[in-house]
Amino acid sequence: MALFPGFERKRVRTSGATINLVTGGEGPPLLLLHGYPETHAMWHKLAPDLARDYTVVCPDLRGYGDSSKPKGLPDHSNYSKRAMAQDMAEVMQKLGHRRFQLVGHDRGARVAHRLARDHGSRVSTLTVLDISPTLKMYESTDMAFATAYYHWFFLIQKPPLPERLLAGHVPGYVLGRLGRGTRFAPAAMREYERAFRDPRCIHATCEDYRAAATIDLVHDRKDLKKKLRLPVLVLWGKRGVVGRMFDPLRDWREVATDVSGRALPCGHFLPEEAPRETLRELRRFLRRPR
Repeated sequence: MALFPGFERKRVRTSGATINLVTGGEGPPLLLLHGYPETHAMWHKLAPDLARDYTVVCPDLRGYGDSSKPKGLPDHSNYSKRAMAQDMAEVMQKLGHRRFQLVGHDRGARVAHRLARDHGSRVSTLTVLDISPTLKMYESTDMAFATAYYHWFFLIQKPPLPERLLAGHVPGYVLGRLGRGTRFAPAAMREYERAFRDPRCIHATCEDYRAAATIDLVHDRKDLKKKLRLPVLVLWGKRGVVGRMFDPLRDWREVATDVSGRALPCGHFLPEEAPRETLRELRRFLRRPR
């Protein structure tokens, strides 16, 4: 595996999916969850370095990469962050990791938030990259945010409209979401495009967003009075939408009691745009005495 030298590829069957992942290193377990429109490959600039001190696990979320892509249910519950978090809890259990630290970017950070909620005894620390909580972002939506994050409102439309419009336009769409430039390794870009050429991936990722706008909000509202107690690190891109339109530290302090973090000199894709800075902040937080 060129992007993850020394790592091992595995497939782990959970109660709701089969999860593709790579794992490597020795030490305390560390779970890294990717965002949209990417796969586990997005961690390739960080994972080998982290594997010097941690047992690193980088899965493809349900519906992404080479993990299972079941057809969405009418209520989108099989793509709820609760269901996707359950996958990850079972994966870590089957790999022998009872308790672990957790890092998520974008959609993976939303799964990570739910994983910390539903499996709090399993998660020792939570790091979220370039998001504010889902409920906060939807309830704060205005024209500027809807314009910048138009894909949120496009992908939640009833099937098969977005699926049909995206079919046959994958390279251009993926480039449009990621942006052009040299920050993304060509091998990683090929992996993202390969995954999205599968119509099942397009459908599954639409279901991820449909769940976020429906059943996930129900789950989040039920938790409003129950703050997370574990340490939370929040990092965001100074040039990204979240940093311009939200207050990530304030937003996360509404749902967690121990929150720290800062902006990094980049856009949305911190692990690929600012890997050195992201790694420095992660290392400082992950090894902090508890």
